[in-house]
Amino acid sequence: MKKWNTAAIRAAKGVERLPCVTAYDYTFARLADNAGIPLVLVGDSLGMTMLGYETTLNVTLDDILRSVSAVSRGVQNACVVADMPFGTYQASPDDAVLNAVKCLQAGADAVKLEGGRNMASLVARLVSSGIPVFGHVGMTPQSVNEYGGFKMQGKSREAADAVFEDAVAIDEAGAFALTLECIPDPLAARITPAVKCPTIGIGAGPSCDGQILVMHDLLGLNTGHVPSFCRKFAKLGEVAANGFSAYADAVRDASFPPSRKVQTCKQDATK
Repeated sequence: MKKWNTAAIRAAKGVERLPCVTAYDYTFARLADNAGIPLVLVGDSLGMTMLGYETTLNVTLDDILRSVSAVSRGVQNACVVADMPFGTYQASPDDAVLNAVKCLQAGADAVKLEGGRNMASLVARLVSSGIPVFGHVGMTPQSVNEYGGFKMQGKSREAADAVFEDAVAIDEAGAFALTLECIPDPLAARITPAVKCPTIGIGAGPSCDGQILVMHDLLGLNTGHVPSFCRKFAKLGEVAANGFSAYADAVRDASFPPSRKVQTCKQDATK
């Protein structure tokens, strides 16, 4: 199975499409890796999928580092990317470098941060420090309070031009890949051939070089709202709920555990 690193991800542009997913623990990371997924993102979406927050803003660096450590142990071939949580890279470039280094030391191959032209100099600083960066423009969830909700970006001509310029700036700063989230399909189709790095879409249509989905959404594990652009490729939530119910029924009707003859252990037999 192919070993994926940031250089291989960048080199895939125009050669093959890249299916990417989030994962937050050893078990699901191993399953994704065994399926041949090229890139596994330890997303700050774990705040909503794993910790029960309404947004990603409550996620801490320690939350991400713990998950990165687990995911990296479950992965042999995929490129592991750590989301940098809100507040870990906005204060100063020095703080950003130190926090990004912690992510790599925990097992990540790269870090991901949100922002366009306003973050281009930071991306360049990280890359020059030997830290690969996965960019993210369009709808950036860490700016949810500014948007007033999770809303599509780039709908007007002026807004579309701004997102386009953000994407070009992050690409020129040295990002090895770029997430385009929740933007109109024609805008993604305009950006993708204009940048050197692969574009990874989420709610941005089929013209991107790859796609990424939150694990819980694609596997049918999400008990809350599922974005309209997501397809459920499995119904694991339903399977799990049925399993829990069957277990509860078996305990209540005493069909589990079954009766068995008590075995005398060898230690007791020697007494």
